[in-house]
Amino acid sequence: MQIYGNLSGNSGVKAYAIREGAIEVEFANGQAYLYDDAHTGPVRIRRMRCLARAGRGLSTYISREVRDAYARRLR
Repeated sequence: MQIYGNLSGNSGVKAYAIREGAIEVEFANGQAYLYDDAHTGPVRIRRMRCLARAGRGLSTYISREVRDAYARRLR
């Protein structure tokens, strides 16, 4: 997992890992989820990857656009 680069420190995302056709996201509360092309959709996954790399907007995007469209809860 890579530390999420939000400089404000106010993000709900703590870390992420980009996988083939997927992204894992660990939230500040310790919960982690796997989002993949099959469940979340390839367009959303691409957007989530861009936001993760930019270190800005990922938590907001997940809460507004993705919501519960994850493949599975990791922890």
